[in-house]
Amino acid sequence: MIALLPIVAVIIAFCAYFYYTKWRDQWVRSRPFPEEWLGFLTEGLVVYSRLSSEEQHRLRQLILVFLARKKFYGCAGLVVTDQMRVLIAAEACLLLLNQGWAVYPKLSSVLVYPSAFRVTRDEVQADGVVSSGDHHLLGESWGSGRVILSWDDVENGATDFTDGHNVVLHEFAHQLDAESGHTNGAPPLRRNSYKSWSKVFAENFEDLRERSRRRQKTVMDVYGATNPAEFFAVATETFFEEPYQLHDRRPDLYEELCHYYQLDPRDWHQKSGSGGGTTRRE
Repeated sequence: MIALLPIVAVIIAFCAYFYYTKWRDQWVRSRPFPEEWLGFLTEGLVVYSRLSSEEQHRLRQLILVFLARKKFYGCAGLVVTDQMRVLIAAEACLLLLNQGWAVYPKLSSVLVYPSAFRVTRDEVQADGVVSSGDHHLLGESWGSGRVILSWDDVENGATDFTDGHNVVLHEFAHQLDAESGHTNGAPPLRRNSYKSWSKVFAENFEDLRERSRRRQKTVMDVYGATNPAEFFAVATETFFEEPYQLHDRRPDLYEELCHYYQLDPRDWHQKSGSGGGTTRRE
């Protein structure tokens, strides 16, 4: 009996923490949303006005939880303002609108650079030689609970929600993917069939790789052909920003993403012509 006491204590502590966290998040969601923050949304996030009133309310609640639980750090001399925090949280939480109330549980901090930042990485060449190379990045998602973003590109993504490029959606799609324990293009699925997801994503990934190899025009950025993880992140960007085009060209992929995110971004976009508002085609 005595030997069981440590186990019982651990179980009690875990349950207490679980219910405390749940209560805390409910309390945070019930707090008034600051008027100044609402102004940041209406003026800085173009898609916000296109959401239904219910979606707007839920997004504001998710933002409150995000900002209460995640720390922001400015890099290269940048001072992070409330406007920056709210817009980053808003774009990140668009992915969670109908995903429950878990707000990136593995994420602890967001690092923000003024613009694209440079990193030096070791690269293994085809002949096995390791060399260092400089890369200019718009964002990165780390498995250690960090996301790194370029503020210039965050702003561009918030004000232009139709070009298929959004660094926040991209990097936070990686965070969703990593919740499975591996960043491999297969996030934990609550409603989708794993068999269908695997088949649809594998076929579309291979098709994008082939189109990229042939230098054919595509509705998805060819960076998605890098690997399955990047394919999921790029597909997410395209799904939210160019939904009509993705639905027209890759309907099976679009339907999988609709089931996964539990929403249809076509409700937020006005269809322009037969193929949407872009000249990119597959």
